[in-house]
Amino acid sequence: EPEIQGLVALMAFTASRFPARTDSDGQPILLADQNRARWDRSLIRLGERSLAQATRSSPGSYTLQAAIAAQHAAATSIATTDWSRIAELYAELCRVAPSPITELNRAIAVAEAEGPEAGLRLVDEIAATGTITAFHLVPSVRGELLARLGRADEAVAEFTRAAELATNERERAVLREKA
Repeated sequence: EPEIQGLVALMAFTASRFPARTDSDGQPILLADQNRARWDRSLIRLGERSLAQATRSSPGSYTLQAAIAAQHAAATSIATTDWSRIAELYAELCRVAPSPITELNRAIAVAEAEGPEAGLRLVDEIAATGTITAFHLVPSVRGELLARLGRADEAVAEFTRAAELATNERERAVLREKA
């Protein structure tokens, strides 16, 4: 079944990054800061093979998520990532399996592809719906985009708000550090 292959691909791509996701103290390492040389290439190859099997038919949610992960795996750095393609895949995922989190991820990809102003417009649209305002994710992303736009005071306020909403102490620490 193609979608099962999509799930296998997604799991393989996700697991391939485990060695680079935390430091020796167990602190999270953001994607932009991960040492991609530590990603498990054998799991990436498994993900690529499974994704090739999955894309023989109309892609479902797992296959689209795996295709997004494949874009990250194919890039040698955050700067060489094909963010436009990732934004397109997220747009398709939003049609197949709509959710505010998927929309937020699409906004992040758009910000990387088109600039922080474009991403911030989308994040503000998501925030206006009120669907995920109880979570730290929206203020965290807003803080990042505002910082990139040079709007430091607003960014600090968003990171502080995000830290207050985070339920995981490690996430809180990362957000406080960003603030």
